[in-house]
Amino acid sequence: MRYLVVAPHRSEFPHPITLARGQALQVGERYEGAEGWDDWFLCEAADQAPGWVPAQVIGRDAQGDAFAKEDYCARELDVDPDQVLVGGRVLNGWAWCAPVGGGAEGWVPLRVLRGDR
Repeated sequence: MRYLVVAPHRSEFPHPITLARGQALQVGERYEGAEGWDDWFLCEAADQAPGWVPAQVIGRDAQGDAFAKEDYCARELDVDPDQVLVGGRVLNGWAWCAPVGGGAEGWVPLRVLRGDR
């Protein structure tokens, strides 16, 4: 999917949590912001700052301990209006995107994107 950026977005997290499949997690609070981004949880993993992880990535073993069900990175892209992005996976109000023509990939909130034909 191609997107046109219609509003700026700046990441507030310079050191995003990055997880490997099977990595142990401590799951904390659920996100409760006005944006309506459901099913994001503040998680901690060894030797990293806490970060927001979508519920779809969090698994539980038979003892109830949390782990990453897949590789995951919480990196957000800084974007500006009129940029064109190529989007992939969409989770809980965010799309994993990269600039057309290449560049770093990361999450962008859907509220700053419009489908581009």
